[in-house]
Amino acid sequence: MTCVGIVGGLGVGATVHYYEKITAACKARGVVPDLVFVHADVDRGQGYVRDGKLGELAEYLAGFIERLGRAGAEAAVLPAVTPHICINELTPRLKLPLINIVDAIGTELSARKLRRVALFGTTFTMQGSLWGQLSGVEIVKPEPDEIAFIGRAYQRILDTQRGHDEDTEGLRRIAADLQRRDGVEAILLAGTDLAVIFDEETAGFPCIDCARVHIDSIVQRLTS
Repeated sequence: MTCVGIVGGLGVGATVHYYEKITAACKARGVVPDLVFVHADVDRGQGYVRDGKLGELAEYLAGFIERLGRAGAEAAVLPAVTPHICINELTPRLKLPLINIVDAIGTELSARKLRRVALFGTTFTMQGSLWGQLSGVEIVKPEPDEIAFIGRAYQRILDTQRGHDEDTEGLRRIAADLQRRDGVEAILLAGTDLAVIFDEETAGFPCIDCARVHIDSIVQRLTS
């Protein structure tokens, strides 16, 4: 079994979601997961992203991952999409392998033969289109006013850890427009805290829960 370290706090709700899903999946396999956690400050991380300070963000995250290694972790996880914006700056600083959420997403899209998708997540994730890290897939950007709405809705979920009916209805309306207007085959739920309001079963539109595919990769590493 591999010991996996998780950098929590980059969304407290996201960290809890990962923990619950990982432990449930391992229990179903008759395995007790070997996990260690550290806690980062989401506001500090978001500040680095807003200011475009990717080197500083990478250095900040690398410090936590180093601590995970000292605690016995053999692989590390960032249970959030947006921090992966600094993956090019982060990877050279690491001694531990990172279980990269974008790699897991790419594997899922390839298996489903999907070639045209859109993202729901933070404004930075949507505008950055996963920062060119996802190959072989066209990422359609929502219209600017749609990106603004999705970003505000996501921030409310992140801040309050609960859903709001107007946000849920608006996200479903935008998803429908992206399918009809832009030929989008599926929406990538590329913000872990969206699990607070819906998942692949309850969203009401074709979607892929990026946290779910990431968690599947983590469980596979844990149990290998």
